[in-house]
Amino acid sequence: MTRAKKMIDKIKELMYMPERIRNMGIVAHIDHGKTTLSDNLLAGAGMISEELAGQQLYLDFDEQERERGITINAANVSMVHEYKGKEYLINLIDTPGHVDFGGDVTRAMRAVDGVIVVVDAVEGVMPQTETVLRQALRENVKPVLFVNKVDRLIRELELTPDQMQERLIKVITEVNKLIKAMKPEKYKEWMIKVEDGSVAFGSALYKWAVSVPAMKETGIGFKEVYKYLKEDNWRELAKKSPLHRVVLDMVIKHLPSPIEAQKERIKVIWKGDINSPEGQAMVKCDPKGPVALMITKIIIDPHAGEVAVGRLYSGTLRPGMELYIVDRKAKNRVQTVGVFMGPKRIELPEVPAGNIVAVVGLKDAVAGSTCSTLENFTPFESIKHISEPVVTMAIEAKNPRDLPKLIEVLRQLAKEDPTLHVTLNEETGEHLISGMGELHLEVKVEKIRREKGIEVITSPPIVVFRETVTKTSPVVEGKSPNRHNKFYIVVEPLPQEVIQLFKEENIDIRKADKKELRKKLMEAGLTKEEADGIQDYYEGNVFCDVTKGIQYLHETMDLIIQGFREAMSAGPLAKEPCMGVKVKLVDCKLHEDAVHRGPAQVIPAVKGAIYAAMLQAGPTLLEPYQKVYITVPQDMLGNVTREIQARRGQILEMRSEGDLVTVIAKAPVKEMFGFANAIRSATAGKAMWSVEHAGFEPVPQALLEQFIMEVRKRKGLKLELPKPEDFLP
Repeated sequence: MTRAKKMIDKIKELMYMPERIRNMGIVAHIDHGKTTLSDNLLAGAGMISEELAGQQLYLDFDEQERERGITINAANVSMVHEYKGKEYLINLIDTPGHVDFGGDVTRAMRAVDGVIVVVDAVEGVMPQTETVLRQALRENVKPVLFVNKVDRLIRELELTPDQMQERLIKVITEVNKLIKAMKPEKYKEWMIKVEDGSVAFGSALYKWAVSVPAMKETGIGFKEVYKYLKEDNWRELAKKSPLHRVVLDMVIKHLPSPIEAQKERIKVIWKGDINSPEGQAMVKCDPKGPVALMITKIIIDPHAGEVAVGRLYSGTLRPGMELYIVDRKAKNRVQTVGVFMGPKRIELPEVPAGNIVAVVGLKDAVAGSTCSTLENFTPFESIKHISEPVVTMAIEAKNPRDLPKLIEVLRQLAKEDPTLHVTLNEETGEHLISGMGELHLEVKVEKIRREKGIEVITSPPIVVFRETVTKTSPVVEGKSPNRHNKFYIVVEPLPQEVIQLFKEENIDIRKADKKELRKKLMEAGLTKEEADGIQDYYEGNVFCDVTKGIQYLHETMDLIIQGFREAMSAGPLAKEPCMGVKVKLVDCKLHEDAVHRGPAQVIPAVKGAIYAAMLQAGPTLLEPYQKVYITVPQDMLGNVTREIQARRGQILEMRSEGDLVTVIAKAPVKEMFGFANAIRSATAGKAMWSVEHAGFEPVPQALLEQFIMEVRKRKGLKLELPKPEDFLP
């Protein structure tokens, strides 16, 4: 017990020395060894027994994580490490590698200043490695590299020392290529090099690692590693060059402290005035400044209720303080503050700026919230998730008595995980949950059953299509029910570049600089008058007003936009969300009396005209695609290609190495349900595979009507294709 107490005392002491704090994450492709590495670092810090490190998976404390053998939640832990005679506080977040839980990685990146990118020496840089590294660089988080499973190069591939070095240089070059592409301005400073020790090699399972600075101290270099591994004497190697020492030394030397990091980071994640008192307090990581707290995660604790975990950029948090949840316009009182040590939460009297903190009492906060002692504080940039929910299932309580409990639990789950969307289907009364993939939803449903003890019935997973148009419609006239107002609408396809622009730059039309925005929109493919008249961007669709000098239009515009948004959230073909649609108001006639152009007149007229125009603009459905990466022994290749082709998949490329082949393909999500079991049985369990979101593509013409009817039937709509006149009075 005294050992834990000592550790807590040290943490309390080091919290006040931001120059000795390192906030860092561990990111990697699935199964490259992140959680095993975290275990080792914890063992080195004396938090778990060294014997169990690597098997205990201390940070996978969720029952399902242990059963499935994957990390599902980003886990937080604080520990102390000594480097060159000084002690440092390391706040570590272990993140998931599976694409379905990518949202957790994105949110964790907001809390940290640096990351260890873990790469399997045999597999090299994989698609998910690229995705997580891109998420880190986008948030201005500095990377270092740990090449794991180096022993496999000797044991399984039987490489010579020269071949091994070639292999490792290739991994380093690929990671540097990604850094250069994503952050050219930082490349010189952030490039990873073997000679300065920003790269380490080793094996998390066998607890050894080497790097150039460590070699100077221990005398263990590549020759010695090769010799020890050839003799299968890894225990000796782990004693002489222990992993935790090498990796944590690298973290302390190369990753920035909050003081260094916040000088640069704040400009990227906060768009307020950097020279204001609160801007300067964050840049300087000032514990005396106003509280600026970014919530990155909500955890439900069975005893304390909701715990908000986040990064404190300035100020000091104490129990009893009142904080404004800026984005929710709410005020909450802090009950307790503390830090996480794996599954345990340690309560503290106060936590100063620069730390990752766990707060109880912020009941209105969600992941992504900004909390401050100032009411008019500019919120942090919203956290951008790289992929979007593409799979939905209906869920209901088996016992009607449990319905209120289920609604409460779904609300909590959506709060904990913003990438999970929960909606109520008004017509059928069932709840729909949408997630990143089949596994994402399976895990959430299992959680409802186990932790909350609610028996639920779920529908098979279904795919969410998007509705779009392929050509320009004629001008369509929409009349209001009282016939006094007329709207003339044209619908055409929206260039992909415009959607990209809004997504990547997170543009708010109302706040953006008009000239700057017009220039960007014209570069992305809008005409001058469309760019000038843009009124709204909604879920991948835009609304432009290209009329000239129409009376009362300004007063009616909010209602017109509401009609546009309603039309875009459920299109005419099958009430699926729209995407890639440009709606233009080309003319309109409005009644002079405001009473005759209220919501009941304007919204249905605009919505009906948009629907009728879409149906005359070559309407079609888009379906989500996934990129699939499968590595199998050569003799199983036929089974894999058959499996992909049977699912409307296309093989994009094949790479072979030794007796293994990696197949890269893309396939519609709709056909990928049940793929995990199918590929396992087709390859006798020898396939390693992963998927990532690959955007939307049009449904093949031959299947279009069948898919529309499937969706209409499921939603209880009429089983016939809609016609433009259905929507016009």
